[in-house]
Amino acid sequence: MKRFFKPIEKEGSAKKPSLSPSKQGGEKGEEDIKKEPLKFVTWNANSLLLRVKNNWPQFSDFISNLDPDIIAIQEVRMPAAGPKGAPKNPRELKDDTSSSREEKQILLRALSSPPFENYHVWWSLADSKYAGTALLVKKCLQPVKVSFSLDKTVSKHEPDGRVILAEFETVRILNTYAPNNGWKEEENSFQRRRKWDKRLLDFVVQSSDKPLIWCGDLNVSHEDIDVTHPEFFSAAKMNGYVPPNKEDWGQPGFTLAERKRFGAILKECVISSDTPYFFGFNQPFICVEHKLKLMIMESLS
Repeated sequence: MKRFFKPIEKEGSAKKPSLSPSKQGGEKGEEDIKKEPLKFVTWNANSLLLRVKNNWPQFSDFISNLDPDIIAIQEVRMPAAGPKGAPKNPRELKDDTSSSREEKQILLRALSSPPFENYHVWWSLADSKYAGTALLVKKCLQPVKVSFSLDKTVSKHEPDGRVILAEFETVRILNTYAPNNGWKEEENSFQRRRKWDKRLLDFVVQSSDKPLIWCGDLNVSHEDIDVTHPEFFSAAKMNGYVPPNKEDWGQPGFTLAERKRFGAILKECVISSDTPYFFGFNQPFICVEHKLKLMIMESLS
């Protein structure tokens, strides 16, 4: 947490950024308190249905205690609505078979129980039990717009449901599940990841009119501190295979090429990454623009 929560020098007499407009005379009414989100959770569930069946009491307690405004979930792994062979609706859970109806009911019951009944849920789902994202926003907060692609088109969803973008009056919340870089150039995974990173860079460049809070499993470990054994992950191989480009060597998510591209994105939108340190390989992030740091830090104090 040190990389995010570090002292920031004040520049001149500029006022601290505020996401909520205050009333004249500095008075704040109840309706002003929850204009925009201030507290965030990001979680790779690795199958939300399994988490509901096996870990829901613990997660419910965690959410009750933290009381976040936004819960960004990746790897939902629930299929989109629509019968086999027909176009799918990635905003809705599949329920056209007895098993899918049962799974949907299990999930919706969990999300209608405390504390989750206080949240509105948006889905972006893949055609099968793969990838997918969900965004839970407190009902007292109303996004101006929710879209599901990096080009901000409401009706279009990214392949595999990898993006949910919620726009508020003064801030954007981006939830992404980045595609894995993979191990081999010839499997097209390198190309897919390069294209994803280029589109994200274009997105942040074109979204400079509002501050950005970027949550998700970004499938990259940007700095050495994000892994426990940097030298080991830098030299990792799959069955002895070595990519032709040296910058693609190593564990997917920790290759030099991915780390450089991620650094370029952070630099372009002037954001800092906040990620807890744990044993192994660390890839979940919440990235926040510098101008929002003080405001968010104050909300947590």
